[in-house]
Amino acid sequence: MPPPTTYGSADPARGPAPVMRVRSASAPAPGRLVNEDLVFRFGPLVGVLDGATVPEGFDTGCVHGPEWYVRHLAARLGVAEAARPSARLTSNLAAAILAVRADHGGRCDLDHPGTPSSTVCLLRDCGDQVDYLVLCDSPLVLDTGGQVTVVTDDRLETAMADLRRTVATVPAGGADRATRFRHAVGVQRERMNRTHGYWVAAADPDAAFHAVTGTLPRRGPAAVRRAALLSDGASSAVEQFGLTDWAGLLDMLSVDGPGALLDRVREAERDHPDRLRRHKPTDDASVVFCEFGPAA
Repeated sequence: MPPPTTYGSADPARGPAPVMRVRSASAPAPGRLVNEDLVFRFGPLVGVLDGATVPEGFDTGCVHGPEWYVRHLAARLGVAEAARPSARLTSNLAAAILAVRADHGGRCDLDHPGTPSSTVCLLRDCGDQVDYLVLCDSPLVLDTGGQVTVVTDDRLETAMADLRRTVATVPAGGADRATRFRHAVGVQRERMNRTHGYWVAAADPDAAFHAVTGTLPRRGPAAVRRAALLSDGASSAVEQFGLTDWAGLLDMLSVDGPGALLDRVREAERDHPDRLRRHKPTDDASVVFCEFGPAA
C-alpha cells in the first residue's frame, strides 16, 4: 500500500491549516480483471467513482465501457479543478461531464438510455473549509467534532424500491426470470437522470447540479476530523453485511487502513452471500480515507 499523502494550506492571519492525510484502496470483484471503480487525487481534490456495470446482453449505444468512462471522467475533473480551483464542485463536475461527451469522438449514441455512467463522491480541501459532493449511491462518511454522520443520495434506492414494486405487479404469464430482469433494467434506464428518478454522471452535464453538496469547517469545535469516500462495494460492510456501524468503519480505517476494510468485505461476500442486495454476487470496492491532523 502506498504511503499516505498530505496536503495543507496556510492563512497568514490564522496560521497553517490542519493537514489532510489521504489513504486509499480499490479492487475489482474477485475473478474479474477489470475494475469499474476508480479512486483519485488531484492536489486538494479526492474522489471515488463507481461505473455502472452493464448487464450481459444489454446494448449501450456506445463503443466504450464503464472503465473507460470513469478514467476519462476523473481525468476531466482534474483538468477542471486545475483550471478553476475556486469554482463550485457542481460546476467543475458539469464541465468534466461535458468534456467526456467530446471524448466519445462522435462515435456513440449519447442519448441512449444505457450510455456509460458513474456515481461520484468528491471532497476538496479549501484551507479553512472542506467542500463535498455526492451523486448517486457512493456515500460520504464524516466525523465532524466527534459526531459521525453519513451524506447519501438515496434517489437511486428510492427509484429501485419503486421499480421492484412495479415489476412485482407485472403478471408473470410464464415469463422466465431473465425476461423479467430485462424488463426491470429497461425501466431503470428510463428513470436515469429524470426528475422523478435518480441522477448519475453520464452524458448530461445537468446531472451535476442535482448532486448533494455541502461545506464543512476545518477549524473549531465542529471541524471535520475524518472522512471516508466509499463505493457501494465498500459501504456494503455496513449497509449489507452489518460488520460494523459507520463510526466503527471510520475507526477501522484509522487503525487498519483501507485495504483491511476491503478484506473484510471480501470475507463477508464469501461467508454471507444471502445478504447481498445487488444482482452481482460480488462487486468492485473502493475507499478514500482522509484524516485532518494538526498543522505540519
